[in-house]
Amino acid sequence: MNEKISQRNRFIQTILRIDKEMTWYFDSHIHLSDSAYSSDMQFIFKGMEYLKIKACCVSMNNENSLQTLKLATKNNLVLPFIGIHPECANDELEQMTNMIQENHQNLSGIGEIGLDPTFANSDRDSKRQIHVFETLLSIAEKFNKPVSIHSRKSIDNVLQIMTSYNTKHALLHWFDGNKKQLQKAMDMDFFVSYGPVMVYANDKQTLLSKTDESKILVETDGPVRFSRCFEMKSAQISFIPSVIFCASKILGKTFDEMASLLENNTKSFLGI
Repeated sequence: MNEKISQRNRFIQTILRIDKEMTWYFDSHIHLSDSAYSSDMQFIFKGMEYLKIKACCVSMNNENSLQTLKLATKNNLVLPFIGIHPECANDELEQMTNMIQENHQNLSGIGEIGLDPTFANSDRDSKRQIHVFETLLSIAEKFNKPVSIHSRKSIDNVLQIMTSYNTKHALLHWFDGNKKQLQKAMDMDFFVSYGPVMVYANDKQTLLSKTDESKILVETDGPVRFSRCFEMKSAQISFIPSVIFCASKILGKTFDEMASLLENNTKSFLGI
């Protein structure tokens, strides 16, 4: 009887060790607190648990950030990022800085923050975006939090501003620059992330091949919709294995090698 108990205990310890050593997948940028996901959240949680995916859940504004914080209390696979997206730059900045200060111990990072001329109709709008961006970068540094940065049509401006800030835990999400801008981002120690569009876009595949392997992350940016093989469906966190597989083929690695590299990179970005 004692031998059977001993064998059972060894079996349990082996299973626990294997589970601990299993690679986790990470979606480095997804808007899980968006209303598009609300009706399916329990299904999404089950999928994350089954596929072993953790999600950096980014936010758009104050209201959405509160939803992100609430979501993170329901499942520890949700890694909460709160902030003000450039589209929402007129949101109450003081409310956001107070929210960060009150919740900094529970935050995984600050985001989505950044610049985007698409949402600036005047010089005043542009200056407001810069003010919000710089303020949130400063508070991220104060609490030593990673930042997820929106840089559409503004990479050069973002890189210039970031020369005054710590970039070791900064991510240029959905990188869409050219090779020269990518090299500058690498020189500045940024992380960059690639999403489902990489599966069918040659230019993104080329950028990935030029990226320092230690700085690559993957994302979905859900609920953004993707064409081609994704049939214009809202991005689901379950797309992540496909993105990892595509990246592995581009870089000449096995799926497991790529997944392990991405896990290490994401942990480095998150500072864990």
